[in-house]
Amino acid sequence: MKKFIFTALTLVGFAAANAQTVTLNVRLKPIQTLIVNTAQKTVNLDYTTRDDYANGVTSSNADHLTIYSTGGFQVKVKSATAALQNGSKSIQANTIQVKASAGTDPVNGAQYAALTPLSATETTLVTSSVGGVDKKISIDYKGSGANAYLDNYVANQNPSVYTTELTYTIISQ
Repeated sequence: MKKFIFTALTLVGFAAANAQTVTLNVRLKPIQTLIVNTAQKTVNLDYTTRDDYANGVTSSNADHLTIYSTGGFQVKVKSATAALQNGSKSIQANTIQVKASAGTDPVNGAQYAALTPLSATETTLVTSSVGGVDKKISIDYKGSGANAYLDNYVANQNPSVYTTELTYTIISQ
């Protein structure tokens, strides 16, 4: 019996001496996606009345952006140009303001910038220290009032259209 116990202990010690270890790493890489609502890919600021020219117009786009982020993030916007052109006439991009707000499925604790003038350089609209899945951000676009665009109508154009492309980006923080 002693011989059996000695042999068993020897085998256990031998098995333990041949044990191997493995290092397991869970490696998390940042992932951010930002999708513009396909039904809102074109935003129009239509000036059709005297009051529109006097007071400005706003286009409210509920759930305009959908984000996915594996951690804290910032959402930024920039205009492709500093001025929107129509022939020899232009409207400065910074006369149009953008405002982000919580959508129907908001990011918990996100900070939203107040009305922000468009610029050809990136401007931060949303900052969050936490991530989220399919979170919604609403965007309002506001054109100037005070008759700022009064002399920008071009004869024989109905309507006169001034265009720029906006680029939204999401980055980790």
